[in-house]
Amino acid sequence: MKLVLHNTKSGRKEVFTPLNPDHITMYVCGPTVYNPPHIGNARPAVVFDLLYRLLQKLYPRVTYVRNITDIDDKINKQAHEQGVPFHVIASKFAQVYREDMAALGVLPPDIEPYATEHVPQIIAMIEQLIAKGHAYAAEGHVLFDVTSYPDYGALSHRKLEDMLEGARVEVAPYKRNPGDFVLWKPSDDTVPGWDSPWGYGRPGWHIECSAMCREYLGDTIDIHGGGRDLVFPHHENECAQSCCASGKDTFARYWLHNGMLNLGTQKMSKSLGNVLQIRELTRQYPPEALRWLLLSGHYRQNLEWSEDNLTKSIRTLDRIYATVRDAGDIDVGDELPVDEAVMRALCDDLNTPKALAEINRLAKKLARAEYPKEQRQAKALLLGSGQLLGLLQQTPEDWFAFGQEHTQDPALLAKIEAMITAREAARAAKNWAESDRLRDELQNLGVLIEDSETGTRWRWKNT
Repeated sequence: MKLVLHNTKSGRKEVFTPLNPDHITMYVCGPTVYNPPHIGNARPAVVFDLLYRLLQKLYPRVTYVRNITDIDDKINKQAHEQGVPFHVIASKFAQVYREDMAALGVLPPDIEPYATEHVPQIIAMIEQLIAKGHAYAAEGHVLFDVTSYPDYGALSHRKLEDMLEGARVEVAPYKRNPGDFVLWKPSDDTVPGWDSPWGYGRPGWHIECSAMCREYLGDTIDIHGGGRDLVFPHHENECAQSCCASGKDTFARYWLHNGMLNLGTQKMSKSLGNVLQIRELTRQYPPEALRWLLLSGHYRQNLEWSEDNLTKSIRTLDRIYATVRDAGDIDVGDELPVDEAVMRALCDDLNTPKALAEINRLAKKLARAEYPKEQRQAKALLLGSGQLLGLLQQTPEDWFAFGQEHTQDPALLAKIEAMITAREAARAAKNWAESDRLRDELQNLGVLIEDSETGTRWRWKNT
């Protein structure tokens, strides 16, 4: 089955043709670690985790690199305010990021390089750019000359002339052109720095990714990904400096960018202060429901975050897990197949809305299955397809147990069971008013009930 991906640079879907079908290379820009990640930060992690899983199904070897930006002015500011070295802040929040992503079912990348561990490679690349006439030193800085690269702006579909003519910001006196960007900048005693041919300083953001990508994947890679907000200037600048350093026409053959996660009418952003931290959300809601919501819209489109959409995700997974539970202890083995329709949807530029619709179809097929062989096949396809999406990764018992740690009060549990028994009796007597009253009282206690052919089940609310 052919994989088709939307290439930001061409602006259209293209059949994915790797440089080497035996080894796929992918680089995705990771977090800048200065505070806890919010759910908007999770969207690219989940999207490219899905692509990583899909590539592993289609090809014998995949190397996925996702970096950690651990030198940044925001990290320095946090360190200064807390009176600790910058690496204390970076290490703490890098670990928080890993834990939060793991909770959402995101697999670790094959390689997770830190920018500060690659300063020699960064300096070497800057020296190459200077030697080839693409960069220049000025007043302790080194800057990339955007006019030296004819294709500058091709990724973001901008014309260099328009960008230079339209510059309205105050231009530093040491810049030749308003659009020239920093490769190296001076540091004083208050911020981290390293010795270099241009003095004591630290790298610019863009050159960090180029050097790390080159170190582990080479001069030309198959896929480069990240959020849409990185297309310009970050990825545009990466592309320019990487091509100029290597002398090759292509840095990344396919550029993929996900849309933003919006809260109301605004993009979720730390700078706007409208963020929902993952750590807090996973305490309130099942993490798989968060992942389902993040996959519910096509990755290239903006996605609306809302309590209603999250509730729908929880209810959908409730139904699917109930179906798996009702199927009993049918052993499907470890090598689970993937449904062809699910695979077809994902190979069409990661069409997750279609893939999730197919997951629902597979759950209904399992619910209708009557014979053991039919049930086994349906369950295997459902779980195997869910696994590819990073979903249905726990037992139904664990799914429905979410939130039960909120209380283990024996008296309360006995009260709940008695009310459920009374409600079942009211339903049997067709006393619907009493049944509804008991249901409402249970909900006020934080209990959700589910009526089925085998009786009434209950669980704590996920909120």
